[in-house]
Amino acid sequence: MKINEIIKITIIIFIITFFGKTSQVRAEDSNEMSNSGETTYEGRVLEILDESQNPNGGFYQKIKINIQNSDLENKEIVVENGYGDIPSSQKYRKGDTVVIMAFTDSSGEQTFYITDYVRRSHLLSLFIIFFALSLLVAGKRGFTSFMGMLITFFIIFNLVLPKIFNGSNPIFIIILFSIIVIPITFYLSHGFNLKTNVAIASTFISLVITTILSLIYVNSAKITGFTTDESSFLQIMKEGTINMRGIFLSGIIIGFLGVLDDITVSQSAIVFQLKEANKRYGFSELYKTSMDIGKDHIASMINTLVLVYTGASLPLLLLFINSSKGFNEVINYEIISSEIIRTLLGSIGLIIAVPITTVIAASVADLTKGGEKV
Repeated sequence: MKINEIIKITIIIFIITFFGKTSQVRAEDSNEMSNSGETTYEGRVLEILDESQNPNGGFYQKIKINIQNSDLENKEIVVENGYGDIPSSQKYRKGDTVVIMAFTDSSGEQTFYITDYVRRSHLLSLFIIFFALSLLVAGKRGFTSFMGMLITFFIIFNLVLPKIFNGSNPIFIIILFSIIVIPITFYLSHGFNLKTNVAIASTFISLVITTILSLIYVNSAKITGFTTDESSFLQIMKEGTINMRGIFLSGIIIGFLGVLDDITVSQSAIVFQLKEANKRYGFSELYKTSMDIGKDHIASMINTLVLVYTGASLPLLLLFINSSKGFNEVINYEIISSEIIRTLLGSIGLIIAVPITTVIAASVADLTKGGEKV
């Protein structure tokens, strides 16, 4: 059986297995929600019956909605939205598709509230554009990369997250995830060749170094992982059984893996292409020339560090610039320092990946005389 056929069979097995598990989990969650006195519906806004605004910027709406799913399908209800003092509330219009939460009291009477918009159609259209461009620009390789993305998605939601949620060691689970996903996604995206083999080896070495550094600095800096409301809610829900520091470390590793593919594969490809262009190049010439290009990658990444962090934490930073606290005091807060540590550790991993990949690729290319067959 050819390798390509094995890959296709593996993909089908992954998708069928994990999709089935996901559907089962969703069904269980739906049953649990329905038994808790809260039910979620979706509906379309038919008419704005009343709308007013007060000087404080808040507003009030009375809205007629047609429910479009479940046992109340086509039932028309009237829902109040906004109470005059919440300027952040959404203002809805005729034709909007919305999410409705129904609360059932002890007498069986239901009270309805609008909680959000239904955004699936927008997500689907953007996903189709992404998939179409992947096929159009990258062709077959774009399709196999897309399959790798699906496999990663299903492994995360059906292996990684459930295991961590049930109390397993987050670091162990993420390392196991990395061992499984890195070869699958790399081979699907870049094929079976020396370039990919070198990239995989370099990724694992860089991952080990970054993980060790992360363990040292997250522990020495006394990062707890309780920097968001979500982490606190999760800890309360699981009654203290979740290792939040481990989850923080796992997040660093996952984020690091998300961009390491580009660095290791591109740097490995540069070395082998140089060897193919000039068979007389030995290790030293390959390393020196490839590192000149790699240094440009590193320099570009360093220049974007501030921009990336600012973009990810803009609301938080806006709050701090209006504070009377000094810079030294602000960066010492865990909510700020943890993000700085996360960004710097990931960046260190990317920086060391360049020389590591270049050394391995130059050694292999020199020994194999640039041959691409394993």
